[in-house]
Amino acid sequence: MPPQWAGLSPELLLSVDRDSGEQLRAQLERQVRDAIRTGRLGAGERLPSSRELARELGLSRGLVQDCYAQLQAEGYLVTRVGSATRVAAGAHVPPVPASPDPAARRLIADFRHGVPDLGSFPLADWLWATREAGRAMPTADLDYGDPRGSSVLREVVAGYLRRVRAAAADPQRIVVCSGYAQGLGLTLRSLALAGVRVVAYEDPGGPATASAAAGAAGLTAVPVPVDEDGIDVRALDATGARAVIVTPAHQWPTGVVLAPARRLALIEWATRRDAYVIEDDYDAEFRYDREPVGALQGLAADRVVSIGTVSKSLAPALRIGWLLCPPALAVPVAEAKRLTDRGSPTLDQLALAKLIESGRYDRHLRRMRTVYAARRTALVTALATHAPEVRLTGLAAGFHAVLHLAATADERSVVAAARDRSVGLYGMSACRSGHASTPAQLVLGFGDVGERAIAEGMAAVGDLLTPDAKPAGRS
Repeated sequence: MPPQWAGLSPELLLSVDRDSGEQLRAQLERQVRDAIRTGRLGAGERLPSSRELARELGLSRGLVQDCYAQLQAEGYLVTRVGSATRVAAGAHVPPVPASPDPAARRLIADFRHGVPDLGSFPLADWLWATREAGRAMPTADLDYGDPRGSSVLREVVAGYLRRVRAAAADPQRIVVCSGYAQGLGLTLRSLALAGVRVVAYEDPGGPATASAAAGAAGLTAVPVPVDEDGIDVRALDATGARAVIVTPAHQWPTGVVLAPARRLALIEWATRRDAYVIEDDYDAEFRYDREPVGALQGLAADRVVSIGTVSKSLAPALRIGWLLCPPALAVPVAEAKRLTDRGSPTLDQLALAKLIESGRYDRHLRRMRTVYAARRTALVTALATHAPEVRLTGLAAGFHAVLHLAATADERSVVAAARDRSVGLYGMSACRSGHASTPAQLVLGFGDVGERAIAEGMAAVGDLLTPDAKPAGRS
């Protein structure tokens, strides 16, 4: 066994019955063979060393070696001098489920929204930050700790949000959570305990997320229309809601910014109604041709719960977010977090704190602004070439845009026809309450689509997007 594997022999659950009458070697061969056949052991997977498996089962090493040799002769295992014994390639090939849509197996371009450039995740910086955080982490931090999260990260996040988002961030009122969905759920549960019964959300917006979170908290979710200035506060007032979910910096999915007058009206509504505004502060880091917009929370820290995450700035898989809570909700939200999972992983929190403190997080954001700006330009250029009649909006920030189809177009037919051409397009209807398909619009995400793929994808579907397009291939 190579030196790097010393002491690292993998474990494998096997057993022998000395009273069964079946030879011990036969039992061992049968169990390993069955584990491979059923897929419990996959191709290329390491088996325990003969010495380690013999010790675990109380067998002679020679018996285990004979077992491995037999299974190697049958083609189940491969063994090389100086290397571990592994499951042979092809010893078990699980069936591949058939895809109902052959085009889904490989797309020229997939304009899925809400996904950053996953290939640009700063892995080297993250590993560095994790090592540095682990090296300095006190032993006491391995305990359950404060359900609000690491005090180190809360201090760092508070400073970052004050500096970048003009937020009124008090680390004592920050609760670290596992992304936006958990943050929203914790907030709505706390509001329900405070007597809130109805929560409003933007339309178009995220009806599925809002309704699911509201339902889990025992609340009723109601839609409120959005226009070119953001959420209609008069319509909100008419709902009787005492909470509302908004995306003021870059409205999801239209891309409009909540106008200054609407901001003041929304805060006045919250004060008069003894209500709360839940601010989804997403996409704020990525702006291109407009002045920065501060967090709504900075204007009314006693009425706004601001939820932020690193899902768009780094990667969704990190599952790290935070809530800036008003004084009245800080304790209930922290208690809801404690009851949910006792707190988020501490080492990851410390790594993020180290990444921000070191300046590497800001450096990554600067680099990604350049990447997304180039992809935005590629999208505009490709549409100007292949579908010059269509209108594109919502491009001032973030990494998605709204494409306005002709009034006569059928949104679902365009999406289906594009999929037949191996291009993933997504309709606005999924973002509307009731899933209305008019007006016909597409939400084009370009965060995880390269410039070449953008150009090729638009070339493939450009004719489907034009006012006179008649998608073929579907009856």
